[in-house]
Amino acid sequence: MTETRGTPAGSSAAESLTDWLSARSDAELTELLRLRPDLAVPPPSTMVVLSGRAQQRASVSRAADELDTLDFGLLELLALAGAEETPMTRAELNSAIAERALTGKGKVTKKAVDKSLSKMRESALIWGVDPISVVPAVIGMIPWRVGRALEPAEAMSETEISAALDALDTRERELLETLANSSPIGRTRDAAPGTPPERPVQRLLAAGLLRWLDEQTVELPATVRQVIRGEPVFDPTTLTAPVIGGDKLKPADVNAAAAGEALELVRQCENVIAVLGAAPAPALRAGGLGVRELRRVAKTADLDEARVSLLVELLSAAGLIASGTPDPAPISDNADEYWTPTLAVDGWLNASTARRWEVLASAWVDVPRVPWMIGLRDSTDKPIAALSEEGRAPAAPRDRQAILGLLAELDSGQTASAVEVSRLLAWRRPRWSGRLRTFAIERTLDEAAALGLVARGALSSPGRALLHGGDAEAEMQSALPEPIDYILVQADLTLVAPGPLVPDLLEQVSLVADIESAGSASMYRISEDSVRRALDAGLTATELHAMFASKSKTPVPQSLSYLIDDVARRHGRLRAGVAASFIRCEDASLLAEVLASAVAESLALRALAPTVAISQAPLREVLAELRAAGFAPAGEDSSGTLVDLRPRGARVPNRRSRPASRMPASPSADQLASLVRTMRAGDRASAPGRGGVRTDGSRENNAATIALLATAARDNSSVNIGYVDAQGVATHRIVDPVSVGGGQLDAFDPASGAVRRFTLHRITSVSPVDSGKK
Repeated sequence: MTETRGTPAGSSAAESLTDWLSARSDAELTELLRLRPDLAVPPPSTMVVLSGRAQQRASVSRAADELDTLDFGLLELLALAGAEETPMTRAELNSAIAERALTGKGKVTKKAVDKSLSKMRESALIWGVDPISVVPAVIGMIPWRVGRALEPAEAMSETEISAALDALDTRERELLETLANSSPIGRTRDAAPGTPPERPVQRLLAAGLLRWLDEQTVELPATVRQVIRGEPVFDPTTLTAPVIGGDKLKPADVNAAAAGEALELVRQCENVIAVLGAAPAPALRAGGLGVRELRRVAKTADLDEARVSLLVELLSAAGLIASGTPDPAPISDNADEYWTPTLAVDGWLNASTARRWEVLASAWVDVPRVPWMIGLRDSTDKPIAALSEEGRAPAAPRDRQAILGLLAELDSGQTASAVEVSRLLAWRRPRWSGRLRTFAIERTLDEAAALGLVARGALSSPGRALLHGGDAEAEMQSALPEPIDYILVQADLTLVAPGPLVPDLLEQVSLVADIESAGSASMYRISEDSVRRALDAGLTATELHAMFASKSKTPVPQSLSYLIDDVARRHGRLRAGVAASFIRCEDASLLAEVLASAVAESLALRALAPTVAISQAPLREVLAELRAAGFAPAGEDSSGTLVDLRPRGARVPNRRSRPASRMPASPSADQLASLVRTMRAGDRASAPGRGGVRTDGSRENNAATIALLATAARDNSSVNIGYVDAQGVATHRIVDPVSVGGGQLDAFDPASGAVRRFTLHRITSVSPVDSGKK
């Protein structure tokens, strides 16, 4: 008896998936289309079309990606009972679950089973409540051999497997790796009894690294496959999820560690921006950043190459650097495009630390790239370059969401190791296990730790807020230590900032001292060059003395006062200006010394008076050459005021960011509800007498044809079809449908004794053949 609309789900068995879908409520159908949005593109006109589309292999494959091991375990039991043809009762399923638990695959609760069945029912991968039917295509999505779960759990441990693998010769290892990277089932005549024991297959069977299935078939055990592929080792058919242990840390300690990483990340990004602004890096022809340039940036910014690889990927994802023609253009014209900071970088540099961190962290979560792959070998055995196309991975944002989302489910401060995360993710998403290997998860968590999303193995509060759409910037701001307005000057001409400095003081300290070590507490060193840099920027000796006296909580050492006075006394005695450039000096003998030196020729200096000379070189070049020759000039403008000639760096215009995903936007709930109403109307229009199937079973529309052919294929029954071939010749023939999909019918034609393919739109009529079967 077929369910009618409004009948409680499962009160009676539906004859087909189409009947079952027709009996669902509008809300249930809307939920189905939300869970499987591909079913709505293009909009199905009737339930027949929706049912056919829901059973197509490509659509079922996408839906199966969301299933966990328990879901697949129940599907396996249904498949073993033949539920794709004959529905399985709930009592039979419960008995099969109890039998499976006896094999050591875990005891699962009735609540968990009900939840799993409900999830698959909502996605139309199964239908009916009692009895239960299975969409045939989903059986092929089970990520292990059907029947494997009913066998005893594998006995060899990871250590034993590794030891056995180490003892193999090259040929045996290659055989296992072939099975590990393809299908675990292998066909070989060496599996037959009586085969000499020295054959590779027999040796692997004896070592427990292969399982014997029959005289011509062997199987690679799942745990052996996991060890070879670097996946977490556990029985993938167990019905219960692995448990995460981990330690319980104070959330405040986790957030403090995350804040320290955020401070370091922002500072290092500033350094990379400064390096690329001063000397843009030529882009490779393929668009990436070459190894030589990456090393140059790393050396100049005093960072290691792996760290710089991550930083440039973050800056590019955030739109803070891009490839293009910079302004001003580099002196070298060997490249067409250069990796250069964008115009947006100035706004980012002036933002708060928390805001700058939030920009970088958000970019990492959403960017479809895998920074940790830089330096690895691609399919052609070439190293993957930073910012190159080879680093793209459309699934990367989804993988990060899965990894960090798992940590977000834990209590605040609870830690989880990469192995634990990888094992649980493999259980939850067994069809992703090839992508989410332990190594990949370790590297992803390392990147998350470098960004302050994860700290000490636990998700930080800013990271949790970023994942859940909260105010991540505010969370990071509260985690960052409060800025301080003092420093500690020491006798060895170093100064310590016990915490992040307020912006004004940080600017002054950065001018007068060079950073030696950064972190929550930073150390700077004062030198003659750094003091001269501060004087060049317009600060006076008096202002420097006052700054140290008022901001240092320790006594200002006399050596620092002497250094400032000595540099200031010599600073600016020789002054350069714009003529293109000019040099003036009240001390005629000093200017004469300059004119007599080698630098006078390189700058093409010409004396206009005993105290004035001019040059055709730019002012910045004049200052650099004079300083290199041992003089201490200061720059001034036409009024005699000192000018700050520190380089600002090159810039390129911002480029429109590439969308993270090419997937179309999901339809709204109202749009899905409207689509359901349209299908209901289509069903009424295609009812018998309104363009459906005539009383003789012949076709009046394409949807009815598909439904009748699909039913015949499922029931192994024959149909009489009218068919017009490409030459326009019309014929009638009796065939046995095998499969329907993709606009084609595959059917066995008894006349030719072979399976033939028919184009659906050329089929003019379909009627069942009474074979006498009940």
